[in-house]
Amino acid sequence: MPFDVNLFIRALAFAAERHRLQRRKDAQQSPYLNHLIDVARLLCEVGGIHDPVTLAAGLLHDILEDTQTSPDEIRSQFGNEVLAVIEEVSDDKTLPKAERKQLQILHAPGLSQRAKLVKLADKISNVYDVAHLPPHSWPVERRQGYLDWAQAVAEGLRGTNGPLEACFDKTIQIARARISIDSPGVI
Repeated sequence: MPFDVNLFIRALAFAAERHRLQRRKDAQQSPYLNHLIDVARLLCEVGGIHDPVTLAAGLLHDILEDTQTSPDEIRSQFGNEVLAVIEEVSDDKTLPKAERKQLQILHAPGLSQRAKLVKLADKISNVYDVAHLPPHSWPVERRQGYLDWAQAVAEGLRGTNGPLEACFDKTIQIARARISIDSPGVI
């Protein structure tokens, strides 16, 4: 499938507009858009993914959860395929956080190929940030807990894309080492 630059640029512009006021939880309060671009970069550069639907979904993967954007808006702007991937990777925010996290672990193996790719790139980006740009209010134990959960989700995504899986493994290994250095009492 030829790369659809127009779809990618439209998704990037839409994500930038809808997430424009959002910031990451790191000490620098990085623009949230940086995370979305990182997910698309990981898909393309590491995973070798050039499918425009997957890349657009990577840019838009949090839009239903974190903005007032409706599924109908996504469908009209980007089509049913992009919407389907986004819906697969979106949590139901009406559920308690612990239940949402458990459902991500349970649902990971049954996701479509495209959704698995987006979910894996998202986990790589988040694991990196938890280690290198952690939320300022997260103690070491919460960061370690996040890594444990992310690894459980990633296990359900195995067999999807070797380079992305290797990147996840390396990223989580480095993250665990970095966080253990931050842990009090480590010699």
